[in-house]
Amino acid sequence: MRELFDQVAGRSPLDPQEAVRRGSRGPQRKRFYTSAGVTETPKGFAVTLDGKPVRTPSRRRLAAPVRELAETIAAEWNAQKDVIDPVTMPVTRLANTVIDAVTDRVEAVIDDIAKYFHSDMLFYRAGHPEALVAREAELWDPVLFWAAEALGAHFILTEGIVHVGQPDQAVAAARAALPADPWSLAALHMVTTLTGSALLALALLRGALDEDQVWAAAHVDEDWNVEQWGVDEEVAARRLARYLDFRAAAGVLSALQSRSS
Repeated sequence: MRELFDQVAGRSPLDPQEAVRRGSRGPQRKRFYTSAGVTETPKGFAVTLDGKPVRTPSRRRLAAPVRELAETIAAEWNAQKDVIDPVTMPVTRLANTVIDAVTDRVEAVIDDIAKYFHSDMLFYRAGHPEALVAREAELWDPVLFWAAEALGAHFILTEGIVHVGQPDQAVAAARAALPADPWSLAALHMVTTLTGSALLALALLRGALDEDQVWAAAHVDEDWNVEQWGVDEEVAARRLARYLDFRAAAGVLSALQSRSS
């Protein structure tokens, strides 16, 4: 298992896009097991291959805090054909990240997400054309209003890409809303890096937006360009790869929310 998932660890174990790129390189390992399953343990729900525990790249046991997540991971293993393709196993990769890279460094991951509150995508608005300006406002303003009302975080907007400093109080209020649970935090980090917005990730976590609304808000400018100039197949392929990881992270958040509700 170590060699297999070292391929998708990436330079930063918290960078899902780098993990996908690295996972697509090199030879793939042949499927060596009959079936994947789930077994309950004192530390959660462990994933097994032919009854034997799966290990992360750091040799820790691959287990999830809720059965739904463990069953999703097992389903990814069962879906593999003749060879194992880690790119098609986003929840497994996220689980490895949680167990090997997040559990022991929660504060560092929180710091990494909190950096976005200083330069979140939602703060920087187009100056023209008017239709794009209106579309950004339609999809982004409700998130900022929600952050102000629900979190007490009042941010400053600007036109263009010139950096604008954000109030320390706003950054601190948004940071305080970040979870300490490693699984939620890792999924939130993935949503943040994939969308370019920690505020969109928080809105998803708190239920202020659903995953389709978050994905649409994250791609306002890109969708606008597609409408004007058509689809670039290479860009579309990269977007699909990001979307699969986004859906995996959103599914993790949903499963964890169901546990706590």
